[in-house]
Formats: sequence, structure tokens, C-alpha cells
Amino acid sequence: MSTKPRLDHLTILYSDRAASEAFYGVLLPLIGFTNPKPGIWTDGDGFWLQFMKAKEGTRPYERYGAGLNHWGLGMPSGESVHALREALNAAGMDPQPVQDLDGAQALFLPDPDGLRIELTYYPPGVSVVG
Repeated sequence: MSTKPRLDHLTILYSDRAASEAFYGVLLPLIGFTNPKPGIWTDGDGFWLQFMKAKEGTRPYERYGAGLNHWGLGMPSGESVHALREALNAAGMDPQPVQDLDGAQALFLPDPDGLRIELTYYPPGVSVVG
């Protein structure tokens, strides 16, 4: 048994269920996630995303506020990052341009509440975090 914990899920609270489902319903299947039941997505390898309604009266995500700034997923190649951007465009979304981060290819997508998802390819020798 491994004594090292691993990240197994994120719970993301939304202010608008329809907007969240529309956004994640396009993005997540494009990167290999499935939706076994409402509000639950999985990569099939032990990582889960759970979406729930935020409490009324709470503030939406603030980019530089305390708490989670963004969450990142590694992509298999630089081409896959660009292909994902093209697929999102074709689906009617307006993703930001792909950024070159010292050799890494990164696509940042804000969800309807402003929480950013980073989808990045890190070539050999490029660190995942600064």
C-alpha cells in the first residue's frame, strides 16, 4: 500500500447550473472525461470532478483572491493543446489563444464563474510548476 496520497477529486461550485453544464459539457468530453451521473465526471483513472450549486449570497470566483487560483491538466502533446482550442472554437466557445510558457503550450479557459482551467503540454525538461 502506498503511503503517498494522490489527488482524487475536485468539487467545483457554480452559480448557474445551465451555464456550468454547457461549459463543462463541451470541454470535458473533448479531453477524455465521462459523465456517469448528473454533476459527476471522471477521467476513468481515479480522478473525479463533482459540480454543485454554490450557496445563495456567496461571491463568485475572484482570479487573485484567496483560495484556488486555477486547476491544471497535462495534455499529451503541443498539437493536442492546439487541437483542443480548435475543437472548442468549433463548438461555439471562445477560448483564449494558446500561450508559450518557456516551451510549454498552455490553454487557459475561464469557466462561467471565472475559475480557470489550464490545459498544458510540458515537453521533456520543462517543469509543471515554476
